[in-house]
Formats: sequence, structure tokens, C-alpha cells
Amino acid sequence: MLEEAEDIGRRVKRARLRLGMTQADLAAALGYSQGWVSKLEGGVIEIDRVGLLSLLASELHVHPNDLIGRPYNSSPAENQWQVSATAIMRELRRHDLAPVFDGTPRPARRLWQETTRLHRLRDAAANVAIMEVLPDLFREARALAEIATGHEREEAYAIYAVCCKFAHTSAHALGHPELVAMACERAAWSARLSGDPVMPAVADWMRAWDMWATADWDDAIALTDRAMRGVQQEYDQGDPLAVRAWGALQLRAAVSAARAGRKAEAKDRIRYAKDAAKRITEAKSSPLYDRHSLTFSPGNVQIHAISVALEMHEQGEALSMNRRTSKELVESLPNSRRGHHHMDLGRAWLWDGNRDKALKELKRAERLAPQLVRNHPIARSTLRSIVYAERAGMREELRRMSDRFHLDG
Repeated sequence: MLEEAEDIGRRVKRARLRLGMTQADLAAALGYSQGWVSKLEGGVIEIDRVGLLSLLASELHVHPNDLIGRPYNSSPAENQWQVSATAIMRELRRHDLAPVFDGTPRPARRLWQETTRLHRLRDAAANVAIMEVLPDLFREARALAEIATGHEREEAYAIYAVCCKFAHTSAHALGHPELVAMACERAAWSARLSGDPVMPAVADWMRAWDMWATADWDDAIALTDRAMRGVQQEYDQGDPLAVRAWGALQLRAAVSAARAGRKAEAKDRIRYAKDAAKRITEAKSSPLYDRHSLTFSPGNVQIHAISVALEMHEQGEALSMNRRTSKELVESLPNSRRGHHHMDLGRAWLWDGNRDKALKELKRAERLAPQLVRNHPIARSTLRSIVYAERAGMREELRRMSDRFHLDG
């Protein structure tokens, strides 16, 4: 892992030279100095923000995964998820062909019950397990859509769309860009057939995420705004699923604005999302089953606010916000979100100069969501920075000790 920064630097250099681009040209495009690019290519500087990684990949006309080498090399056992990913791709490719399914598919209400298992796996960030479940569920939902009529047929397509969302999330986490793109396309297709007024907005929520890979921040904001307009009437009427989708889209827009350097807008978006979360909290209704699988709550808004502050290089503000955030609010979140939050805090403490606290937060993140954290480029970058700093400190300590022992004499 210690060689990974050098590998990233070499990939950057190779992509730059393939375009006939000088270090100075790349530096100008990124808004950095030529010396910074030189250090990056030499493995001295870490890419410690997703926004920077996406911008760098965009300028080099490659996918971010091409620069960081994800999926990362691992044992054959750990690579078995790619078998499931291939099976999912096969189902998505034949979306408009007669499904291959033996027997009679279960009714929609039973298939919705199957998705609750996927919700639990998502909350635990068990992305490999999600991949293993999805091929059969895609096949059965498509088979139901083939034989059903009316509302039952629409529900089958809604289930298919939600399965696309689970595939999309897992593929992002594990590093499978082709599956990410195809899941997003099929989600939009099935959402239109679902009869669910909120489902197309969920598909656009996924698509905005994909725009981050190419640093298309403005397009991501425009798309989320259009999606919000699509559910605005239901939001105004207080439909809880529409409120959740509207708030989740505001969080997408907040991150996009932060990465675009639009600080005031990013903070405004967080404020709008807080308003939506407040509406959910104040609603006098029974607990809602979130069929769209959107994690949206006051706690999720708060950890997004902290993450947005980090995107804007305001680690002091991020740490201050975290101190003001109740532990209960964070503890109420699923492990996947809590793991991401503690990963963010690790980065904040590292930037603040406290490696011990950074490592403590990173270890906490790994305990909560090991698959997510071990496969996240920012977590890996944070850990490499800590290890390099510790090694450098040890070298200096040994040099001083050797001087005292006059080992060079």
C-alpha cells in the first residue's frame, strides 16, 4: 500500500504524456503549480479529495478508477464479487428481452419484502453480499413485469429500478464503472414504467452522482434541480417519500456546489436539506418504509454538512460542527453512513495536524464499514499519509540518535 501513491503518480504521468500535455499545462488546468504536479507524479503528494481526483481524471480524459487502480488488487476470494457483477450486467443488458425465469414469479408485495434484506445489507455496507443477491432478484422482477398487468406490473418495474439503485451503490463502492453506468441507465428506463412519481427523481439522484466522476459539477446541480422540480408538487403537499427524495437531492447539490467552489450555494443547499429533514421529524405519521432506499434524516444532513465543509478545505469548521453534533444523531445512522462520517473525520484531523486522532477515526470507520472504507480512495490516502508521516518522524528520531551515538564518526 505504501507504493500506491507512487503508482498513482505514474498513472497520472502516463495519462498526461499520452495526451502530449506538459506538467505546466496540467497544472494550469487544475489551478496548481507545476511543482505541485511534479510532486504528485513523484508520489510525494496525496490526492486527498474526491473532487480533486475527479477533476484530475477529467483533465486527463480517463476515469478516476484508472488513476487510483480500483478495483484494488486482492486475493481470489475477495475478487469473487466480480462474478456476481458480470451476472448483473447480463441481466441489465437483456432488459427488454423475454426474461429467462423458471416457474412463476412471486407477487410484488413478496419481492418488496426481499428488498428489505438489501436495505439491511446496504446499511452494513455489505456491498459484496448485495451483488450476490441481485442477479436473481433482477430476473424475477423482470419476469413479473412480463406477465403482470396494471399496478402489479408498475410495481415490478419499481422493484427493478430499486435493484438498479442497489447495484449502482455497490458498483461505486467496489469500483466497477461499467456497471455503475448501466445500472443508472436501466434505473431511468424502469422508473418511467413504474408509475411511481418519485422514482424518476431517484434515478436522477443516481445520475448526478455519476457526473461527479467527470467533474461536471454544474451539470450535476442542474440535474438535481430539475429532479426536485419533478417532485415539487408532492413535496409541497408533504408526501414523505417526496420530501426524502427532495432533501437527498439537495445534499447531492450541496456536495456538487462545494466541489465547484461555490461555498455560499453549498451552505444554502445544506440549509434547504435541513428544512426537509425537519419536515420529516415533525410529521405526525407512522414510521415510513422507504422503498426508494434513500438514507435521509437530520443525522445524515449533519454529516453531509461536515463533509461539505471538508470539500471546501474548512477542516476547522468541520471539526467544530462535529463537536456540536449529538452522538445520538450520528449513532442513529446506518453503519455505511457512520463509516463514511468517521472516514471524513479522520481526514479532518489529519489536515489539522493530529495523526493520532486521524488514525483513531479511521479505525472506527473500518470497524463500522470495512468493505466501504478499505475500498475508498480517500481512506487509503489518509492512511498512507499517516504511515508516511510516522516513518519520516522515525527516520528523524533515528538520525538524532545516531548523531548522539556518533555513528557517522
